[in-house]
Amino acid sequence: QVQLVESGGGSVQPGGSLRLPCVASGSIFNTYIMGWYRQVSGKQRELVADITSGGSTNYADSVKGRFTISRDNAKNTVYLQMSSLKPEDTAVYYCSARHPLIVTPSYWGQGTQVTVSS
Repeated sequence: QVQLVESGGGSVQPGGSLRLPCVASGSIFNTYIMGWYRQVSGKQRELVADITSGGSTNYADSVKGRFTISRDNAKNTVYLQMSSLKPEDTAVYYCSARHPLIVTPSYWGQGTQVTVSS
């Protein structure tokens, strides 16, 4: 049984920072590509960043230079450090796990709301 549990969401002013942790249970963590997606109501869910088991990262252009994804394999945890936040970063953020040979994630967290507003 695989579970992904996010935390760390909340409200922050523009220019602020937040860190989102996601803890994974089950046996997939050391194999799967872990990622963060976000979704605004009425829009498609979009990839924010992902990271392979070896530490290679990939970012959406809109967050490059502001967000950092990392993982702690000993703690089965993936992090999304978000800095210089903008109002357009407001969304529900979802943790994901994807097998390296499959295009779409197999597992999702429940989501955590991030609101950037003055």
